Amino acid sequence: MASALVALVAPAAIGLAAPSQAVGVQEQLPDVFFDCNGPRCNRQYYRTEIDWVNWVNDREVAEVHIIMTSQSTGAGGREYLLDFIGTDQLDPYELSHFYRSVATDTEVEVLEGITQTLSLGLAHFANHAGYRGLVTVSGPEPDESRTQFIVSQDEVDDPWNLWVFNVSGEVQVGGETSYSNTRVNGLLSAGRVTPDSRVSIWSNVRHNRLSIDLSDSTFVDKRTDWDVNLTLVHPVAERWSLGFQGQTGRMIRVNQSFRWEATAALEYSVFPYQEATRRALTAYYRIGPAYRRYIEKTRYEQLEETRWEHTLQLRFSQRQPWGNASVSATGSHFLHDFDRHMLRIDGEMDFRIVRGLSFEVGGNVAWLDDQIYLSAQGVTDAEALLRLQQRASSFDYEFGAGLRVRFGSIFNNAVNNRIGRRW
Repeated sequence: MASALVALVAPAAIGLAAPSQAVGVQEQLPDVFFDCNGPRCNRQYYRTEIDWVNWVNDREVAEVHIIMTSQSTGAGGREYLLDFIGTDQLDPYELSHFYRSVATDTEVEVLEGITQTLSLGLAHFANHAGYRGLVTVSGPEPDESRTQFIVSQDEVDDPWNLWVFNVSGEVQVGGETSYSNTRVNGLLSAGRVTPDSRVSIWSNVRHNRLSIDLSDSTFVDKRTDWDVNLTLVHPVAERWSLGFQGQTGRMIRVNQSFRWEATAALEYSVFPYQEATRRALTAYYRIGPAYRRYIEKTRYEQLEETRWEHTLQLRFSQRQPWGNASVSATGSHFLHDFDRHMLRIDGEMDFRIVRGLSFEVGGNVAWLDDQIYLSAQGVTDAEALLRLQQRASSFDYEFGAGLRVRFGSIFNNAVNNRIGRRW
């Protein structure tokens, strides 16, 4: 796959625009299908800014299929990958472009950068497909040329040594005559990413107060949960990675006043990690001890215990012109008792059957026998109805499926922002 890197933190150093004499009919423009379901999928913005192609609603009638995916970068920004895939089987075409934003970019700056990258890719395809006169290219002003691109780490003195921090808090208050709910959440995270390592630390504090007036009494539930998580990752080969994961916290819903765990992890990727946004097949294994101190004595007559456990997960995902699919299988059990185990299968798929018709399916199912933390006293009716406490279960599941049909005009170049939806 050919690849062109576009690393921008401001508007691009070259500009693409429609020519002064616009093409008069849609048949003289390339038909483009934009495929995106993640951050910055602002189709209306891109159609407005790039008006020299035909944006179509159906992949089957497009000449080029654009798939945009993204992943977080170490500095808190995102790297967007745009794959341009030609649909002419007799003349195969495939090209990739990257755009990297930084954490301090505004929404408009990111959209402008993605638009510029889209324009570059579409201009390259138009030239390959034989279209002429669609765009003109202009260079930057002389005094702006040195401010457009990202500098490397060696060119700057970074007092933070690549560390990035986030602090946030939120208060939510709601209610009515016989009901009130107050939630307070806080988040603190820190991370450092380099090509050779990744360190992530994040902590959450959650306080919730719920009050409901019943026919003869008032139900009040107050709880404060917190957790601190640590992840260390280091590559040991091109497709192998070692890691350490630690967690400590308080989780009232699962009867734990205090908990800590420390696990070593190993992951193998069948495909190169650089292809992870388009396809991934990984095997992940972790093992380690976990200590739990319980609020109430468990059904196994324990008030505290330390148990070793291990987990194996296989995961496959891909995003192709025909649609998206992912599936994973996760199994775990305690080393002191192999009968205390868990198996979970998750999957989802969005498949384009024919022009304008797509099939969507997704769900998960788990078989459980590892709930060693459940209270021997059980839960009250109110706690069960409000799902405030975990109850014993041998399985859980969730499943959904549907069809999506779209028909009508295949062209959607027009944009009209007047009187937007108000309901």
